[in-house]
Amino acid sequence: MSATQSGVYHETYAEDMQFRPTSMQRWRMLLVVALVVIFPFLAGDFEIRLANQVIIAAIGALGLNILVGYTGQISLGQGAFLAVGAYASGMLIAYSTGEDAKIPFEVPWWASIVLASFITAFVGAIFGIPSLRLKGLYLAVATLAAQQVVGWIIINWDPIDGNIDGEATDALNIPDAHFFFGSRINHDEKAFYALGVVVLFLCILAVANLFRSHIGRAFIAVRDQDIAASVMGVNIFQYKVLAFATSSFFVGLAGALTAQHSNSISFERFTFSVSITYLAMIIIGGLGSISGSIYGAAFIVLLPEVLRRVGNLVVGLDVISSDTLNEILPFMREGAFGLTIVLTLMFEPEGIAKLWRDIKDYFRLFPFSY
Repeated sequence: MSATQSGVYHETYAEDMQFRPTSMQRWRMLLVVALVVIFPFLAGDFEIRLANQVIIAAIGALGLNILVGYTGQISLGQGAFLAVGAYASGMLIAYSTGEDAKIPFEVPWWASIVLASFITAFVGAIFGIPSLRLKGLYLAVATLAAQQVVGWIIINWDPIDGNIDGEATDALNIPDAHFFFGSRINHDEKAFYALGVVVLFLCILAVANLFRSHIGRAFIAVRDQDIAASVMGVNIFQYKVLAFATSSFFVGLAGALTAQHSNSISFERFTFSVSITYLAMIIIGGLGSISGSIYGAAFIVLLPEVLRRVGNLVVGLDVISSDTLNEILPFMREGAFGLTIVLTLMFEPEGIAKLWRDIKDYFRLFPFSY
């Protein structure tokens, strides 16, 4: 097999189904794996914590991209489904251990993550039922109802409230989750990084294989033209609801990991602005792209930190004071966030994934322009 590919010359089905058919692609993959493995040994706790936030966001963006990018069903309820996954995982652990346990058996932290993902998938399927009759903006408003309903339940349902030092609080306290060699994933950033990398890899593998199956092809057919898909025998209602459930499974997984990464959670972390942020991730990264979900998540999570460091550099040059920077930094973040979305939609609607693909094509075809 050549280093690059200038045509399709597969002679067997196994060759046709390869993820990385060229040696250049395999070398790039090995380089990425090497960087992922080496990173925690070179970075500090703060940098690893940022990487963990990127991992969680990438898993959630993968889930949303299944629904929006691959199936064409708009959703504004991402924050609600993240909250369902986070609270389900947290409550399964909090209420199965300790003196005030309400569950007759102890739920391990890893089991709480899996169960929370399935619970979120079920909730997502329920809110996906209106997709049979609704499209576009009307469906977006229907999914927005999930944000309001879940928010009301979390705020007003007493069993969800936790306690800290014996006093009632709106936040749910998360017990420690012990990982290998006695480390705690909600205290040890490196331990959580190891867990997160494995989970993200499995999610990427699952999503990639999903769209090589008849289910994934049905999702894409619904996105491209649902009437034509129906004529070909695709059960539109079944696959739309299945897309909501599948998407919500990954989103719930991201929410559960958010809970395990924290000492406590509250609904302020899963508001409507979070839904907009995740939608921006897949727009900037690239709709209908697995790599785009990761690029978009990394961009959105790291953007505030980049702006903060640039601001500190400006303060160091005595251009502005630190107090002024603290006042304008939130507005800079919102402005950069909105400007990036607008510029992406204007100049590169396919996002960062398309830019990276263009760069690879340039070097692959050099010195030719086509």
